[in-house]
Amino acid sequence: MRSQAGTTPRAPRAGTPPEEPALELPGLVRDKVAEGRAKAKATRARQAAEAEITDVDPVARVLVDVPLAHLDRPFDYSVPVAMAESARPGVRVKVRFAGQDVDGFVVERAAASDHGGRLTPLRRVISPEPVLTPAVAALTADVAERYAGSRADVLRLAVPPRHATVEKAPSPAAPPVHLDPAAAETAWAGHEPAAAYLRHLAAGGAPRAVWHAAPGTDWPHLLAHAAAVALGSGRGALLCVPDGKDVARLDRALTDVLGPDQHVTLTAGSGPALRYRDFLTISRGARRVVVGTRAAVFAPVHDLGLVALWDDGDDLHAEPRAPYPHARETLLLRAEREGAAALVGGFGRTVEADQLLRAGWAQEMTPTRELRRARVTVTIAGASDVELERDPLARASRMPRAVHEAVRAALTEGPVLVQTPRRGYLAALACDRCRTPARCPVCTGPLRLTGPTTLPACGWCGTAADPWACPTCAGRGLRAPVIGDARTAEEIGRAFPGTRVVASSGDRVLETIPAGPSVVVATPGAEPVAPQGYAAVVLLDTWLLLARTDLRTEEEALRRWSNAVGLARPGGRAVVVGDPAEPALQALVRWDQPGFARREAAARQEVHLPPAVRLATVTGDPGAVDDALTLLALPEPVEVLGPVAAEGAREEDDAEVRVVIRVPRAQGPALSRALGELQRIRSARKLDPVRVQVDPPTL
Repeated sequence: MRSQAGTTPRAPRAGTPPEEPALELPGLVRDKVAEGRAKAKATRARQAAEAEITDVDPVARVLVDVPLAHLDRPFDYSVPVAMAESARPGVRVKVRFAGQDVDGFVVERAAASDHGGRLTPLRRVISPEPVLTPAVAALTADVAERYAGSRADVLRLAVPPRHATVEKAPSPAAPPVHLDPAAAETAWAGHEPAAAYLRHLAAGGAPRAVWHAAPGTDWPHLLAHAAAVALGSGRGALLCVPDGKDVARLDRALTDVLGPDQHVTLTAGSGPALRYRDFLTISRGARRVVVGTRAAVFAPVHDLGLVALWDDGDDLHAEPRAPYPHARETLLLRAEREGAAALVGGFGRTVEADQLLRAGWAQEMTPTRELRRARVTVTIAGASDVELERDPLARASRMPRAVHEAVRAALTEGPVLVQTPRRGYLAALACDRCRTPARCPVCTGPLRLTGPTTLPACGWCGTAADPWACPTCAGRGLRAPVIGDARTAEEIGRAFPGTRVVASSGDRVLETIPAGPSVVVATPGAEPVAPQGYAAVVLLDTWLLLARTDLRTEEEALRRWSNAVGLARPGGRAVVVGDPAEPALQALVRWDQPGFARREAAARQEVHLPPAVRLATVTGDPGAVDDALTLLALPEPVEVLGPVAAEGAREEDDAEVRVVIRVPRAQGPALSRALGELQRIRSARKLDPVRVQVDPPTL
């Protein structure tokens, strides 16, 4: 019987829970629930905004950081409404590419895309800071094409890694600068036609010059004055030097000429935070004068008016990472693209700089004859009959009497620089009876001495050769055909007792030395700077620099000698120990490095060597190189030399080989395009890689 209204309800069945009254949620729980609903609503709104594409320039062209040559081009992505303002050209973004999130740079915003399908939207804008300026973005494309490389590799050289904390801080503007318009022409007096060059630069023009500096020239101050002229015209300046030691010199000179806080230095050793801070200071336009090493050639200087390069023959200007661009060529490309003035200077003269003059691209700037004669006198020990009568062993002795006399006289006036090519103590040993080179009995490596009390040891495996016997004549005596800087310093210390002798080489490179009397023994490139210059400069073992087997042997030797003599004070002297008939030494005595470069360029033109022709090398496994030559569509006329064993490889081993490709200079761009297309084909087909290098610095 069913229960009716008003009747007493029956008790619930066993196991059935009784009904409970509804409970009211506490206030804290209600707030949590409401907060969760609000977050979910905001997430749905954000997702909807991300899905909605902006109406204004909805396409972003992105250079994706992918190291594959066949993908080296901008890709189109759609721009969501939420990123419409922040996804500007030059900013870093995160995009979806090949199933994963990768970094990239927005290089352009467009109204439409050539892609017929639906575009993938940008994932997010990493930072709204535009770090890739349009000028630098175009320059990276030029460099990648010039050196047959990937644009992604060039971008890694151009833009440093992001440092978020540094990016949040503002870049203070430079204080007002007060420049003296006449000071620059006064500083450059004696180098012609420097005055006309500076006036053209001050008027907003773009003059180009190859500058040959007189010995004893304070080149950092002259470059600083040139930068001041560019700054006075309302434009920026970019100065590139070989190493950190030169950056420090130019940094001090710019402070003297422009005042403090007017320029920025960029070097690889600055550290990630400091380097990115200085980069942002330039990118934001807070500073317009930049000095640095080869990485600074991509600095985003606003309104660039002058690019300058010092000592373009130094191998430190050549980038060791793909695509191996050279600072000189990068700066010249930049000067062409941005309409800036160019200045390539040095104590020496490369054949590439001479080519700029012969092609009419630049004008020559040289010291007057009076200035050259007044600065430094260069002599060769034993070059005259009178000297040979006084010292019959002048040409056979490592340090003849003329060197001792020059050092003794100069020590009464100031410091003396002695340049020796090799570092170490006794860098090589030979049998004193038959002159056979001393080799290690274990691995056949060269034996050497590291100090006056050490045993002869192998330079490869470190095994001590005690006792040692010559395998040719059974002699047990050793001689040293090659002496390093440590032994040279020891010998000079014995010859001039009581004189302070210091060494600068290897891991211990001195930047400056005190002004008092002392003897500095240094290897090429490690010479410290004396405050007022050296009273005398001595060049030892010149034959050793000329014994290298390289395309640039004599050019490089003259450059290193010229840089050492260039450190002499005005009125000082230089003594060279070498063969007076050597053309490079004769050019040094006359301070005629430009004439030597012209003769060297003419000789190379006869045998079809750079810069008269454009060279490229293809290096890799024998099979990979052979496949590359099959796929390579070379312009005509062309010469293919090789393959031969690559540097450091033995011909009998199945190691890397190298092919040299040579075309006329006018066909250089076509060769670069063909090599770039080769890289893209090999990348798309996933073939074994080969290393392509256009215009290698050495061969």
